[in-house]
Amino acid sequence: MVCEEIRTKNNVYQHFYVLKTNRNKRHRYKEFLVEGVRNLNEVVNGGWKIKALLIREGNLSDWARELIHTTAVKNYRLREELMRELSGKEDSSELIALVEMRQELPEYVKLSGNPFLVVFDRPSNKGNLGTLIRSCEAFGVDALLLTGHGVDMYDPEVITATMGSFFRLPVMRVAENGTLFRYLDVLREKAPGIRFVGSTAHRQHTVYEAMLQGPLVLMIGNETTGLCHAFQAYCDELLTIPMNGGSCATSFNVSCAASIIMYEVMRQRRTKG
Repeated sequence: MVCEEIRTKNNVYQHFYVLKTNRNKRHRYKEFLVEGVRNLNEVVNGGWKIKALLIREGNLSDWARELIHTTAVKNYRLREELMRELSGKEDSSELIALVEMRQELPEYVKLSGNPFLVVFDRPSNKGNLGTLIRSCEAFGVDALLLTGHGVDMYDPEVITATMGSFFRLPVMRVAENGTLFRYLDVLREKAPGIRFVGSTAHRQHTVYEAMLQGPLVLMIGNETTGLCHAFQAYCDELLTIPMNGGSCATSFNVSCAASIIMYEVMRQRRTKG
């Protein structure tokens, strides 16, 4: 195995570091960093293009040696201190992959026979977005669409929080609401009977009263301001999750609320089947 040794914070190292910290540079170079056994296994299983592997000096596990052996890319060996700076873990990872972004467009999403999509309006928290991606993949969502200027889905903290689900679920950002609405209008024609439901903390129809078995688009609002008025107006129904009457809690964390609604969708669909 031939590796380029990186012992100092040279230009090559600075390129890796800027991909970790700078959103604009990530998207300019169309590259992002991935670490963690589960995430890297899903990168390989999903056929994502690995452009390079960053390898921590020292002894490696059998898993790491096998991945290096089966991935024909350029390798860089870094001192442990340098890997620790790039890693999001207390103990630096054995491997960090430099992965090429995919150009995902909503119109190319392969819809299931009973489509289920989720729209997340302007996500502002990395952990919430990562958790939501994981839940979407777990509950059989066809795709997650992110609107407006929010958290970067390629941020290392988001990728880590997804625990591999990012590489199994189509996730894409739709910058302009007009573009999103045009896609949703087409979706209405492609999937007759499709319903658009939104989440709200205000008293509306409870989630367990809603009919969620058929084609569905679930719209989730921003953590601070909730679902914008334009999306609320587009929805056929706004859903709320009832709280215990004696609780001081008035709403759920956005990823928690979305997961509860998605579970109810899955439960109703299985009951119907």
